[in-house]
Amino acid sequence: MKLDAALPPTGLNDVSAIAKAAEEIGFDALWTQETQHDPFLPCALIAEHTTRLNFGTAVAVSFARSPANLAYTAWDLATQSGGRFILGLGTQVKAHIERRFGQSWPESPVNKLREQIQVIRAFWDNWQNETKLNYRGEYYKITLMSPFFQPPRLSLTPSPSPAGRGESLIPIYIAGVNTGLARLAGEMCEGFHAHPFHSPRYLREVMLPAIEEGAKKNNRKRDNVSISVTAFIATTPEEMNFARAQISFYASTPSYRSVMDLHGWGGVAEILSAHAAKGEWAEMPMLITDEMLSEFCLVTEEDPSSGSGLANELKKRYEGIADRLTLYTPFVAGERDEWWRELAKEFS
Repeated sequence: MKLDAALPPTGLNDVSAIAKAAEEIGFDALWTQETQHDPFLPCALIAEHTTRLNFGTAVAVSFARSPANLAYTAWDLATQSGGRFILGLGTQVKAHIERRFGQSWPESPVNKLREQIQVIRAFWDNWQNETKLNYRGEYYKITLMSPFFQPPRLSLTPSPSPAGRGESLIPIYIAGVNTGLARLAGEMCEGFHAHPFHSPRYLREVMLPAIEEGAKKNNRKRDNVSISVTAFIATTPEEMNFARAQISFYASTPSYRSVMDLHGWGGVAEILSAHAAKGEWAEMPMLITDEMLSEFCLVTEEDPSSGSGLANELKKRYEGIADRLTLYTPFVAGERDEWWRELAKEFS
């Protein structure tokens, strides 16, 4: 199991220092998010200021972009870094795609994301191998590529730290909460970003079987898909309160209801959704009981100044599930560096 880090929501001026510190501490990868900032711009700085650190998007919103945009951006970042970039994609939910990005929501999110990935790889195949670009699907018709718009071939040798290339020249991870996207990851992707709103039971009983089902569809194996898990942890009352608030927010999302349903908490999820619809955010965390918190968050009394005990608990919690592990707590250079260094050492 490899330990990764999450880039905090910060401006570009801070990224290079964080990236250097993350590599020095010993993380295997540094992930960017699409929340308050663009997820790709920091990646160029991470590539420039590191030599060994893998990095990628966890995630970029795929339905807000064309597959051509994604193909070009990933190609440039992979070229700049010598193959250390991982393209992580997520669909987001209908309300955000329609009302925040102004795009249409597809009838089948799984099928559209499948086509996006196929088109991205068709571009890459054309650029690398001069294969004719001729993709015709339900959502995309991509048939034009002239030499003027074709980037140079991608050279990944030598690559200081290949990020796990499989079917793609550049690894593609996708994220999801439900089984449709998990099956798609098994079918055609190098990795799967498990949503922070999960329980180990949900991953083990619902998501991993779906990934295996998708893998069998294309004569692949579960081992062909790297499972990247972002985990809530809480060692103090303040961290517990933060985790309750985040979990209540995620649990209020109707499309994430399956996670609560597995544990018999669908009724609570409905109440949370009603509160969220009214903007009653303060009322929501109190609905997350201690039992719920323990399912969705590693609550531990381990000394927060030591990383070894926490590492053992995390390994035990995600044994047989996670290949990559990221804490929901972002990595901030200069804050708890020794603690992070000790934790990373336990996973090296």
